[in-house]
Amino acid sequence: MRMKLGSDIAAVVTGGASGLGAATARSLAAKGVKVAIFDLQAGKGEEVAREIGGVFCEVNVTSDESVDAGFAKAREAHGQERILVNCAGVGNAIKTASRSKEDGSIKHFPLDAFNWIIQINLVGTFRCIAKSAAGMLTLEPLDSGERGAIVNTASVAAEDGQMGQAAYSASKGGVVGMTLPIARDLMSEGIRVNTILPGIFDTPLLAAAPQNVRDALAASVPFPKRLGRPDEYAQLALTMIECGYFNGEDVRLDGAIRMAPR
Repeated sequence: MRMKLGSDIAAVVTGGASGLGAATARSLAAKGVKVAIFDLQAGKGEEVAREIGGVFCEVNVTSDESVDAGFAKAREAHGQERILVNCAGVGNAIKTASRSKEDGSIKHFPLDAFNWIIQINLVGTFRCIAKSAAGMLTLEPLDSGERGAIVNTASVAAEDGQMGQAAYSASKGGVVGMTLPIARDLMSEGIRVNTILPGIFDTPLLAAAPQNVRDALAASVPFPKRLGRPDEYAQLALTMIECGYFNGEDVRLDGAIRMAPR
């Protein structure tokens, strides 16, 4: 059976102010779903929320108090969510250890910078999952027997991370690694959990790159030879939400790319 999306369903999208999250928020709202956006970008988040008739919640996913306040605000506006889509995330590029070309000095990846990525991408994702799932347990099951659906965002870097991506790949690999155990934790409660591993997408991060860099990235994709569109991510997210047999899966969405070492 399918989860029928409509005005009786509420959703929370983290990182929903831009990029993949904003596209997903718009796609859910287009189906009639009441959407709450969690993000730190207040200006952009408020703008998207106004556009889709949703609610914006300024949330830092590394903070229990901030996430709790976000869910409280979202649930006061729309009721308990049956859908959670985790798109909040960051990246950096630092080699594990390196030698300076200028003076030969040696340095290593700062551990605070490594931990920062893990706290946002991995722990932040789990924090939102755990708190949302606990809320979903208060709901009566739908006719299909399910209470909710969760979609997480990893990255192809979880499987073929490039130089400098040790922290980013570790964080996204952790999201992939916890997907099946969480789906199993929640199976008796009727909550499904899946994860998308996007490749190279045309997000605000890449929009700032020079055109020649964008062209080179697009050319590296086997087919189609272009950057992924955020609405294509949203399309897969909605499929994972609506298809009742989609559970415990990690799916690459990447045009068949396999990332080179650099």
